[in-house]
Amino acid sequence: MPGFVLIVRVRDDADPLMRVGITVSKKVGNAVIRNRMKRRFRALVREVLPVAGLPGADHVLVGRAGGVERPYDDLKAELAKALGKVKR
Repeated sequence: MPGFVLIVRVRDDADPLMRVGITVSKKVGNAVIRNRMKRRFRALVREVLPVAGLPGADHVLVGRAGGVERPYDDLKAELAKALGKVKR
């Protein structure tokens, strides 16, 4: 997706808990921009992951350079689309 990369790894245990990791490198911007992007990702995860996430999997969002400028609704739709692709 244009604003982020989603990496999902299914764990081979009986725990249905969905774990989340968020990372934004220094290539994206300074600390203010990186923290803003992480806050947006946390809000996205709270909204989308309980509905569209994979139970028993680790989900990692990696921020891309243009992600902080993208509208929130676009990011939300892209995360839902990416999780839909992963479920297939």
